[in-house]
Amino acid sequence: MKKIEAIIKPFKLDEVKDALDKIGIHGLTVTEVRGYGRQKGHIEAYRGVEYQVQFNAKVRLDIVVPDELAEKAVETIRTTANTGNIGDGKIFVYPVEGVVRIRTGESGDAAI
Repeated sequence: MKKIEAIIKPFKLDEVKDALDKIGIHGLTVTEVRGYGRQKGHIEAYRGVEYQVQFNAKVRLDIVVPDELAEKAVETIRTTANTGNIGDGKIFVYPVEGVVRIRTGESGDAAI
């Protein structure tokens, strides 16, 4: 099993979720996060006063998939979340040693 952690722009969330659903991935966890990379921050204006925003709003998706779906999931996220602009995000893939569904006690791929 693999855990896929993707940091994407918030407005791409629904599109990515729908694309993952189409390839058979029906569960994910979404967390609102803030950060910066090469894009640093940006300037915004509020009531005519400009100020520097240090961290940009993003969403983090956490998905656990069987090994055979991992590459397809990564490619689906990459192509769907891509705008071609700086700050599109990153995808990290980690090995998962095990998983247990709390309600039923199922483990392994059956618990995903």
